[in-house]
Amino acid sequence: MTFELTRLRAIVLALAMLLTTALLIEVAQPAGADAAAKKTKKKKGPKQGPAGLKFYSPPKKLPTAHGKLIWQRKAGGSVPLKSAASTKLVLYTSRSTTGKQIAVSGSVSIPKGKAPKGGWPIISYAHGTTGIADKCAPSRNTKGGVADPYISYMDPLQNAWLRAGYAVARTDYQGLGVPGVNHPFLVGVPAGRSVLDIVSASRQLGLKIGNRYLIAGHSQGGHAALFAAGLASSYSKDIKLRGTVSYAPASHFKEQASFLPGLTSPNGLTALATLLVRGMSISYPQLNANEALSDTILPFYPQTLTKCLSELAGSDNLGGIAPSELIRSGYDMTPLNGILEAQNPSVTTSAPILLAQGTADSTTFPFLTDQLDTELVGKGDTVDYKKYEGVDHGGVVAAAQNDVMSFFESRLPSGK
Repeated sequence: MTFELTRLRAIVLALAMLLTTALLIEVAQPAGADAAAKKTKKKKGPKQGPAGLKFYSPPKKLPTAHGKLIWQRKAGGSVPLKSAASTKLVLYTSRSTTGKQIAVSGSVSIPKGKAPKGGWPIISYAHGTTGIADKCAPSRNTKGGVADPYISYMDPLQNAWLRAGYAVARTDYQGLGVPGVNHPFLVGVPAGRSVLDIVSASRQLGLKIGNRYLIAGHSQGGHAALFAAGLASSYSKDIKLRGTVSYAPASHFKEQASFLPGLTSPNGLTALATLLVRGMSISYPQLNANEALSDTILPFYPQTLTKCLSELAGSDNLGGIAPSELIRSGYDMTPLNGILEAQNPSVTTSAPILLAQGTADSTTFPFLTDQLDTELVGKGDTVDYKKYEGVDHGGVVAAAQNDVMSFFESRLPSGK
């Protein structure tokens, strides 16, 4: 009896000790568990975007600030750069001409190896004209696709930037890629904001990208690059611009419009000019394309929203029409001229500019870039203007590569 009683007391005591221990653990657990949960939540990576073209359809509720990453995913197809450790598709926030919050797509590539102290320096690249239709977006590019020749020519140079130790961000621009919003082609402010905001968004990928950056852009992108440089100090204060490269930038649209009556032979400039009217009308709805464009052009006008430049510039499309036939006879150009003049990229920026121009360029005429150089210098900008003898519009990016790499390294050393 005494033995049984002693055994019973031992069991009760053991149970009491177990219960006490459990209670102590339970009492101590919540604070530590919450802290661990919060810590885990903080370490969680950027949001994974959906597969396929659903990636480009943003959520109904966007982050309230510009330059915020919405989501990302691994890039596929011909988008990844071969010299990159990884290339991510990104969807991020920017602001439209009117200041409305908007989603923009693009891609970000980082170099191979270990990031330097302070993170990878990054180059935000602004692409040349591909078109206005969503399928023309560089982040949707496919090998041999209709926009591929207007995109992939930059791959060798951008791979060289990566090998030199620079991350590369490539915006699609507002309205290219993302459905429901049309691309304001050659409207400076939204293009510049797209170029800047992808840099801020790239720093939220967890890829060790620093806050110092460079800008580069060709043709339409040269125009966007300069507008971005002009906006940089007031619009994106969290990142620091060190320099801008503008290859053969589009400029002086008002002056170019005055040349149209004298261009009486069919060529691809008609497609570019029609895209320009479409782009201006997207940001400036007071511009009525049905009033401005001739009856020869209007049947092709809807195709600016469905076809890329390579298709529109064909002889069976707008490229088969002379530029002199673009504007309707008797149309008052005054409103359009005011809009065009506002898009001239003669900006003011504290960061130095490398301006590159081929002397044989028949798309961006050299005398227009000469004039732009004079305007930029007149505004107090530091400009190094390089001209490349006998080089055409597409060839200037390769011709200028050595000068560009020296400029990058002098303004923002890569650490490699």
